[in-house]
Amino acid sequence: MDQNLRTIDWNISAMDRGITGAIYWLDQDSIRLTFADRIYYILQIIQGVYYPLLALIGVPVNIITIVILARRQCGLSNCVTTYLVSMATADLLVIILDLILRHIPIVYREQFYFLRSFPVCNIHAILLYAATDCSVWFTVTFTFDRFVAICGAKMKDKYCSEKTARVVLGTVTAVSCVKNIIWYFIFGPLYWMANEPAFCFLAFDAWQSPVWVSIEFLHYILTPCVPFVLILLLNALTVQHILVSSRARRRLRAQSSGESPKDPEMESRKKSIILLFIISANFILLWSLLMLFSIWSRMYELGYESIFLDDIVQEIAFMLQLLSCCTNTAIYAITQTKFREQLKKMLKYPFTTILQFIKR
Repeated sequence: MDQNLRTIDWNISAMDRGITGAIYWLDQDSIRLTFADRIYYILQIIQGVYYPLLALIGVPVNIITIVILARRQCGLSNCVTTYLVSMATADLLVIILDLILRHIPIVYREQFYFLRSFPVCNIHAILLYAATDCSVWFTVTFTFDRFVAICGAKMKDKYCSEKTARVVLGTVTAVSCVKNIIWYFIFGPLYWMANEPAFCFLAFDAWQSPVWVSIEFLHYILTPCVPFVLILLLNALTVQHILVSSRARRRLRAQSSGESPKDPEMESRKKSIILLFIISANFILLWSLLMLFSIWSRMYELGYESIFLDDIVQEIAFMLQLLSCCTNTAIYAITQTKFREQLKKMLKYPFTTILQFIKR
């Protein structure tokens, strides 16, 4: 199977099909289309609404999250605030570099066809993949920080600090940038304008090259396969620690007081574990389909052809992955009471300012 071209019965490539083309073929030649192609065209039309709407929501949501958390009035520790601000910043960069500067022009390729002549695609690829790596690995480092805070009493004071968080986040950012420099030499400078992981023209004929396939396969193993495993492992260990310590605390409190009143410490830990589960489940659910498709397609290129996955799967996977950038940080932050209070104040501020101006 050729991953670069998706053809219909009369051999029209996906590279020539934007949202306008999708509407045209559904209207003019729907009888000649296969069921899979009809779904594919309908999905393109949905993306024409979904992607701009996601950008309109995702950009302000992440900016508001960054501003509120940066003011440090949410009752969170400096360490946690540093991680959350960094995660929101990385998500914002992914929305700009991937959603706005890549997927929207591909869906509306007729309107953005001029981008094909801009010789910056390989630079764009470095920034995009580096921002994506940071978005994923910042989630891992935050999960590890919470694991140490809950389970590592001896390491907590030393590791869970703002200084350590900055060092960890800075290291992840530097490694992500260095790791993705390789795309500058693999990708050409011109845009391909097709909805594929390799959205630039290749600098050399590498689609069937074992070296190229191995590099790309390793890329998807490091992001997001390894993060998947680490997040699941860290959360499993955190849950185990909380359950064991909860049983021990209940026994001690029952022996000392003869009853089991509410334990504020356990209530706090329950909230922590719920938040960890939500942020982990959000990441895993929204990234899993893209991870499976990416690994399968690279294995297919290596000769493992036992399973066929339609390009429709890839389109849905992109949509879910980009959605994670609009929810990942907000899920944790909005569940905090003080964050909600700050959010309400920020949303009310323009209206209160106008009312004050009118009264004056």
